[in-house]
Amino acid sequence: MLNRINAPTMGIWNGVGGKIEKGETIERSVQREIAEETGIQIELKDITYKGKVTWHEEDADFGGMYVFLAEVSNRLKYDTPLKTDEGILDWKKIDWVLDVKNQGVGECIPYFLPILLKNEQNHHYSFYYKENKVVDVVIEEEVLI
Repeated sequence: MLNRINAPTMGIWNGVGGKIEKGETIERSVQREIAEETGIQIELKDITYKGKVTWHEEDADFGGMYVFLAEVSNRLKYDTPLKTDEGILDWKKIDWVLDVKNQGVGECIPYFLPILLKNEQNHHYSFYYKENKVVDVVIEEEVLI
């Protein structure tokens, strides 16, 4: 996980990721962002699409993100914590990430991570905000056509 040093998620543990560049497939952007933010090279076959997250506040939509799961070899030697230009990288146990008392992870993660880890089906997670607080979450199975 990455504890970012810049807004909007400064000081919060989150997954790695970023923007899709022009002419780039979503999967290639995942591969590139992982390499840029961690130095880890992931093969496309080890990246699995798991759904999307969108954010809404009253009448405005604030975009979203595609969610992927990347498998790395347990033989990978990657010493952490590691300070980078983006923040601090560290491996975290799932139980730590999902602990109800943990206020240091992205607020949406506890809603979607348990589902995407246990289900083959992809989901669309819609987060609705009021005054910068999550007031509703709608989780629907995503049908890919």
